[in-house]
Amino acid sequence: MSKERVTAERLATFSDAVFAVIVTVMVLELRAPDEAALSALWPLWPTAISYAVSYLFIAIIWINHHYLMFVGAPTLRLIWINFAHLFMVSFLPFATAWIARTTLASSPVFVYAGLFVCVDIAYNFFERDVLAHAAQVPERTRRIARRRSLIVLAIFVIAMLVALVMPRVGFGLICSALILHLKPDIRA
Repeated sequence: MSKERVTAERLATFSDAVFAVIVTVMVLELRAPDEAALSALWPLWPTAISYAVSYLFIAIIWINHHYLMFVGAPTLRLIWINFAHLFMVSFLPFATAWIARTTLASSPVFVYAGLFVCVDIAYNFFERDVLAHAAQVPERTRRIARRRSLIVLAIFVIAMLVALVMPRVGFGLICSALILHLKPDIRA
C-alpha cells in the first residue's frame, strides 16, 4: 500500500470519527417529553425538524467527503483545509440546539444559515483542492462541481439574509440547498 493511500485512509478515518462524535453530541441534545401522551410530542417539532436537517447535512457532508477523499493523494494543504472544514461542522450541534429551543426564531436561523455558509466555504476549498490535483477527473465534471458548489453557497447566503425577516423561509432555503448536494458522483 502506498504512503499516499495510507495518508488518505488515515485522514478519512479521522474525519469519520469527528463526524460520528458530532452526530452523537446532536443526539444527546434530544430530550423526551415528560408526559406520556402523544400530544406531548407536538411541541417538539422544531427539535425534530432541526435535528433531521442537521443530520441530513452531516450525511451529505460525509458522503461528498467520502467521494472526494480518495480522488487523489492528500496534500498538507488539503489536510489543513479538512481540519478547518471539520471545525466548522463541529458547531452544528450548538446551532441545531439553538434553533430547536427557540422554535426557529430569526437570530438562531440566521446563525444556523451562517454556519452552513462557513461549512460550505470550507467544503468549496476542500473540493477545489482535491479536484485541482486529480488528473483523472474530466474538466466537465470539475465545472459542474464548481457551479453546483457556488449555487449552494449562494442559496445559503440568501437563506442567512432572509432569516433576518422570515426565519422559516430562510430555513426552507437551507433545506432546498441541501437537495443539490444529495448526489456527489457527477458523471461526465
